[in-house]
Amino acid sequence: MRTYRPLLEPLGLTYPQYLVMLVLWEWQREPPEHPGVKALGERLQLDSGTLTPLLKRLESQGLIRRERVRGGDERQLQVSLTEAGSDLREAAASVPHQLMCQTGMSATQMRELRDGLNQLLGAMRE
Repeated sequence: MRTYRPLLEPLGLTYPQYLVMLVLWEWQREPPEHPGVKALGERLQLDSGTLTPLLKRLESQGLIRRERVRGGDERQLQVSLTEAGSDLREAAASVPHQLMCQTGMSATQMRELRDGLNQLLGAMRE
């Protein structure tokens, strides 16, 4: 995470906030059926006690919006990007390339590492 800090500081994001934004940018392209806090927590493998402060901070920065689900369970919150949050995606697009330059890893190596770590996490959850 220390490697990410100088890359994310100009964006005003911490590493955990960046991960939240990555999922929301992904959802912008392919929205899930229920884009709420629960789905976001499951995707990031974070509990609500960890995720809620991240979302509050992103909301206070004007990057996301949290809204109660209408016509459904009033306890559920839907999460969406604001225009500023959507616009930040362009500035953040260079982060993976900059990270590859810093680590000396290729895009293929980074994908293989990510896939291996996801496989390990999946096995640990079972």
